[in-house]
Amino acid sequence: MKLRIARHTNDLERIKTFYTDVLGFDILGSFENHDNYNGIFIGRPDSDWHFEFTQSNDEANHFSDEDDITVLYPETFEEYKRLINKLLHYDISTISSKNTYWNTNGKMFLDPDGFRIIISNLKAS
Repeated sequence: MKLRIARHTNDLERIKTFYTDVLGFDILGSFENHDNYNGIFIGRPDSDWHFEFTQSNDEANHFSDEDDITVLYPETFEEYKRLINKLLHYDISTISSKNTYWNTNGKMFLDPDGFRIIISNLKAS
């Protein structure tokens, strides 16, 4: 089974910069003017998952709460430190998690659309 997480945004370019330059994902593909939607696919080549972000004339209207998060598990502690340093370089502040587990086991921050992302300092199990 493959997984795609799709989300509409009001600023496709800002999302693209964030997920590629800051988090280090790759652009896997894109499309323009597909039934009035432009979009990009972001992830890792040869993975069974990716993010899809779209933009159209319709405004994105997001509803997210403090427990809606995406957790990223770097493969090594060096990769974890590199990602945290990139957040600092781009002046992206970390925030506290409602779930205190993540305050010990990772760093939480917001993407440009206000969605919560955690970079875990643990290996995925």
